[in-house]
Amino acid sequence: MKARPASSWRSIVSRRVRGKSADYFCLFQKVKPAPFGRGNAPVFLNVYDLTAVNDYFYWSGIGVFHSGVEVYGVEYAFGAHEYPSSGVFEVEPRQCPGFKFRKSILVGTTSLDPIQVRDFIERQSASYHGDTYHLIVKNCNHFCEDTCFKLTGKTIPRWVNRLARIVCTANCI
Repeated sequence: MKARPASSWRSIVSRRVRGKSADYFCLFQKVKPAPFGRGNAPVFLNVYDLTAVNDYFYWSGIGVFHSGVEVYGVEYAFGAHEYPSSGVFEVEPRQCPGFKFRKSILVGTTSLDPIQVRDFIERQSASYHGDTYHLIVKNCNHFCEDTCFKLTGKTIPRWVNRLARIVCTANCI
């Protein structure tokens, strides 16, 4: 089967405007891909399920999630260990071992180039030692919130760490 040029594609759905036939339109938003490079590299939040129970609670805005920040094809995350050294690690995007990948969310873009991002992550990791990890007050989602905000000026969706905030509010008062 011969492929059609992109300019000849038409939507399978037509519409009528004021009784007259209108041009075809698409149900999906048409977005021109931006060339990513210095000044506009995308920063993604990759969210994983920590438990199968998330399948039931996710739709109500509550769940137990792990997250990582993906930029320039590398995912950075924070985890616990018993040593007073960095708990920040890197993995293949959307492939964090031990977790079930749920979704990737575009948080924004960064003006840093790959070397600057790597330097930033190394400096950032000094504040996230493995022996300081705490499920409620300093977890992987806190790391991602902090990192995404510093890279893009935008925050991660509130539902990602909502359960930790609820537990902290109940216990920290």
